[in-house]
Amino acid sequence: MRSLMKWLPAAGAVGVLVLLVAWMAGVFDQRLAPGLAPQPGEQAAVYRVTVETVPVSEPVPGSVEAKQATLISSRIMARIERVLVRAGDTVSEGQLLLELEKTDLEARVAQASNQISAVRARLTEAQRNLQRSIELQERGVLSMSDRDAAQATRDSFQADVQRADEALEEARAALTYASIRSPLAGRVVDRFAEPGDTATPGLHLLSLYNPLSLRVEASVREQLALTLKVGQPVPISLPALDSVVEGVIEEIVPAAEPGSRSFLVKIRLPYDERLLPGVYARVEVPAGIEQRIRVPSALLASVGQLWLATVSGPEGPERRFLRVGQRGADGRIDVLAGLAPGDGLLPPPTTVNTGQ
Repeated sequence: MRSLMKWLPAAGAVGVLVLLVAWMAGVFDQRLAPGLAPQPGEQAAVYRVTVETVPVSEPVPGSVEAKQATLISSRIMARIERVLVRAGDTVSEGQLLLELEKTDLEARVAQASNQISAVRARLTEAQRNLQRSIELQERGVLSMSDRDAAQATRDSFQADVQRADEALEEARAALTYASIRSPLAGRVVDRFAEPGDTATPGLHLLSLYNPLSLRVEASVREQLALTLKVGQPVPISLPALDSVVEGVIEEIVPAAEPGSRSFLVKIRLPYDERLLPGVYARVEVPAGIEQRIRVPSALLASVGQLWLATVSGPEGPERRFLRVGQRGADGRIDVLAGLAPGDGLLPPPTTVNTGQ
């Protein structure tokens, strides 16, 4: 009995505290906050809640990539003498990017040129001998076999001249490999070599891309990817640039990735000088239609992170807490819970901050 009497004051205090909190929450008070009810002689406009059919989309993460990108390598082994560009530089098609040591290549060109001169001189001599052999054979002084031998010698030197010409062309082509030029107009991404390094075939020296060929590549799950078509426009969000642009589907790889069951979709972007390869993008892929309740944001109020609506009820205006979704570009907000079709919305009280 004494123990019960000991806990009675504490239990009474807790009960009083609970009643006080309930009273402050308006459980026992049916009166409206100041400014909530219309003034005498006025009637607040009622907005009837309806269900709307709206298109929905599914955000898919992607990355900005360059359609035209290349890695510059050397076709010969040589020491690098000059690198004329750095990362971030803009280059034009055919612009000189690197120069390799070409002393040996120039010597080969000179050697091939001298070889042609020597072979041509011997060809000239062989042609004269053939002409004399023909004249002597016609007089009956020289046999036919000797004439054929002279002609064979002339033909052999003609072939030697042709081989020498080809060797000269090969040497000149190798000389051009010492001057590495840009295969496209674009921008330098990175520089992997410096003067003094040895360039070998297959070793990457520079990386280039064409800024006009940037596009978004995203892996779209198969249920959505199979509904897409080449040429279809889709909205793309670029959070780094704080912008939304309209892209056009350029290519859909006709094979799914076995692990993720998704298709690689490539979407062309409008040109923007701020765009760079590797920037994060979010593709809003169409995902059908849904029935949603959407109301003007001006009819809702927010207190912190809570959203409220004033609903016209049978006993007068009443407040309801809502769970809301995204806000559209038209200023309307998706209401996920708290309202039903046919509910009448009243303007929010002026004492509550609206979610504008």
